[in-house]
Amino acid sequence: MMFSGTTSGDEGMRAINVRRGRRLEYLTIGWNLLEGGIALGSGYVAGSISLVGFGVDSFIESLSGGALLWRLHFDDPQRRKQAETATLKLVGLSFILLAFYVGLDAAKALIQREEPDASYVGIVLAVLTLVMMPMLAAAKRRVAVQIRSRALIADSRQTILCACLSAILLGGLLLNAMLGWWWADPVCALLMTPIIAREGIEALRNRACC
Repeated sequence: MMFSGTTSGDEGMRAINVRRGRRLEYLTIGWNLLEGGIALGSGYVAGSISLVGFGVDSFIESLSGGALLWRLHFDDPQRRKQAETATLKLVGLSFILLAFYVGLDAAKALIQREEPDASYVGIVLAVLTLVMMPMLAAAKRRVAVQIRSRALIADSRQTILCACLSAILLGGLLLNAMLGWWWADPVCALLMTPIIAREGIEALRNRACC
């Protein structure tokens, strides 16, 4: 997405949109902390690589949301630009680290035939996330366009990524729970890896708003 010139130069309207952005980030942080805790707990209990990876991703999104809140508290344009660059690098590095973790753990699970248990808690969580995340991402994107924030666009794409990952997660959990296909879980985790890595690379290159 490309940003056009200033909308009206009205600082009052910008302040309103910034406050909306802050509220969306508080909602993101709260949801992802809850989501991450549930996903990690149920993932470790079930031995699900994809569910654990999803939980770690949720905590990374919380970190990203915190960084966005930091950026949205600056009024000076130069400081906003510096904070935005730092935020994009933080988001990108977090993605890269998560991609390595999920890929290596999933490969190990396949080689060693680590069969996860069914996780119905994980299935419900994936369904809720799949419904909620696209709506939250759309709201973030609308605000990002108004305040011309690359970092908030990157964060909205990270939220969409969470929805994509939840769809992959749901597929793996359902196949394991309903058909007993234990390998579906690590395979789905491997499918997550290039998606996560690509977003990380784009954020590190400051191209997340393309």
